[in-house]
Amino acid sequence: MTALTLSACSGSKWGFPYKAPVQQGNWLTTAQIERLEVGMTREQVRFLLGSPTLQDIFHSDRWEYPYYHKPGYGKEELRLFTVWFEDDVLVRWEGDQQPNRQPFEQSDSGASAIKNTPNDEPVTRPLESHPESAVMEVEPLR
Repeated sequence: MTALTLSACSGSKWGFPYKAPVQQGNWLTTAQIERLEVGMTREQVRFLLGSPTLQDIFHSDRWEYPYYHKPGYGKEELRLFTVWFEDDVLVRWEGDQQPNRQPFEQSDSGASAIKNTPNDEPVTRPLESHPESAVMEVEPLR
């Protein structure tokens, strides 16, 4: 009976032996990449993308942002992104397609409901439980 119970558990991602996922590097999003502009300083790029994972002393004008994820079960993922500087100014960048959200954001994060408002005013919407009421809930900008 015990063998039957253990064998039933081994077919899922929580089976035996447990394999922990491995995640290394910088997670970048398309929103971050779209904000890059030729002429940015190193400090501006570091603020936008974070500190580079790879910074070669022999190629000091190149910063690399690799991301590697190996789930306990499933296919490995490797994404690369590189930026180049000349005289401490960003001149170009290239890399793999990046995701459009952070890993903690769910696919239904509500991004489609975000509206751009003038002067960064908070977006308001009626409470779902009482749509006919005039009570409004403030939703933070993302």
